Amino acid sequence: MQYMLLIHSSEDAWNTLSEAEQGEMYAAYGAFTQAIKDKGAFIAGDQLAGASDATTVRVRDGETLITDGPFAETKEQLGGYYLIEAESLDEAIEWAARIPGARYGTIEVRPLVMQSAEVAG
Repeated sequence: MQYMLLIHSSEDAWNTLSEAEQGEMYAAYGAFTQAIKDKGAFIAGDQLAGASDATTVRVRDGETLITDGPFAETKEQLGGYYLIEAESLDEAIEWAARIPGARYGTIEVRPLVMQSAEVAG
């Protein structure tokens, strides 16, 4: 089964880290990514640009409304993700606990709903 591991953390906290501390976190992420690839569980993963670079789109009464910034004001922002293959929720949780950002933020584990697409012919 596929799981999305959503990495939520405080951008303010990241910005208070020294350059060396940020380098250590990047190294830890690199090691984690290599470990999950070595086990064959990695499907995809990326860091996201900061919340200030987000654009929110809503359609109301047929009108497209565009807002700069994230969907909601929160203390933690979505900063990245891993899409993984795991045998169970327990295994996905084990991987989530190993993500370096779990020490400072929150990792949300969500199973993907796999549906086959119907093609009109």
